[in-house]
Amino acid sequence: MKSFAAALLVMLPLLLVIPAWAETSEPVIRLGPKTMTVHQVKSVVGPSVQIDEQGFVSVAWVEEDKETRTILFARSEKAGGPLGTPVPVNQPTEHVYYRQESPAVVIRGNEVFVTWSQTHPKITPDKPFAGELRLSRSIDGGRTFVPSVLVNDDGQVIQHTFDSIQVAPDGAVHMAWIDSREGKKEPGTFVARSIDQGRTIAKNLKIDDETCVCCRTAVATSADGVVYVAWRKIFEGNIRETVVSRSTDGGETFSSSVVVGNDRWVYPACPHRPASLAVDRQGRLYVVWYTEGADETPAIYLAYSDDQGKTFSAKQQLNRSKGTFPDHPQMAVDPAGRIAVVWEEQSPVRREVVASFSLDRGQSFNAPIKLNEKNGQTPTVAVNQHGMVVMGWKEHAMPAHRLVLQTMQFPVANVTAEKAGDHGP
Repeated sequence: MKSFAAALLVMLPLLLVIPAWAETSEPVIRLGPKTMTVHQVKSVVGPSVQIDEQGFVSVAWVEEDKETRTILFARSEKAGGPLGTPVPVNQPTEHVYYRQESPAVVIRGNEVFVTWSQTHPKITPDKPFAGELRLSRSIDGGRTFVPSVLVNDDGQVIQHTFDSIQVAPDGAVHMAWIDSREGKKEPGTFVARSIDQGRTIAKNLKIDDETCVCCRTAVATSADGVVYVAWRKIFEGNIRETVVSRSTDGGETFSSSVVVGNDRWVYPACPHRPASLAVDRQGRLYVVWYTEGADETPAIYLAYSDDQGKTFSAKQQLNRSKGTFPDHPQMAVDPAGRIAVVWEEQSPVRREVVASFSLDRGQSFNAPIKLNEKNGQTPTVAVNQHGMVVMGWKEHAMPAHRLVLQTMQFPVANVTAEKAGDHGP
């Protein structure tokens, strides 16, 4: 790929983060070096990141060069990076939707699954946003991708996007997205699954109505097979709440949605800010989201549930800066319940990417730390079973764009599973 410059490995000193909860005997968090890739194209959307059990990093993104849009995938050549040569995910005949979000990606061994929106083949001037939801897969670790399959089964010339994807422990691929096939004023949240490694897609299922039209969905699966989906729902009076639904039968049926934060945020439009979901090995479900609440103050919150999403803890605010605008949070949780959250902090002249970590299943977090050098945006994060974290974001470095990755290893220490008032399932 001529637009993909040779990876630039920036060897920075390891940054020590002294957590707010730490005593002198506690381990500190060490951020690893950064790796960067330069993209001399018109625009870049992404990245989305994953990290496997050996520490190899995978990244998907969209590049627009002239009038051609391509979804690209790259995997690191060694644990932690840098990335190897990228390969196209979509076929030359598959035209990526011009407002494509960052591709949703998940890996399982040598299998790679990517969902993305294709410009609808029957698009018309009166339906300029119409697209099909596609699932692409690789069975050789991302070296090649087979032609995609269609996920939505309605056949309508409408928008099918703001998608998310996850693979359950039994290998089933679960997908969620926003869909207006019923012709109502507000779209619905739909799900589908594949039980044959992405070759075919089961019948689509609607979870709920009154979905906020452009706040992306999120999917998570637990060790015992529960499937969770989060989205932003519109209630009477234009109140917009982050909600969660669960399936205890492998995605066959889903519960009624449950409000997470009771923010009472009144907003007469779509804020375009998704939630993030994760589950630890004890079954605790974590949710991170953006809201402005009843007092219209922008904030990033975390809450958790120990009863499969039936009820949620009191929400905890993560952003601390008084002079910036927090935005676009994303989260990853390892099996022990150690949490990494990344988000943007915007000011009139700067756009920073910050991170905050918890070693005690969400009871306390360190003060947010800055990660980026140039103006950064669209942060993303993933963690493997061994507590190795990868954080990624995009930076504008005129006249090019660059994608930046940074790894971190959670300290080897026992995580307190239970504290006073903190009882896991």
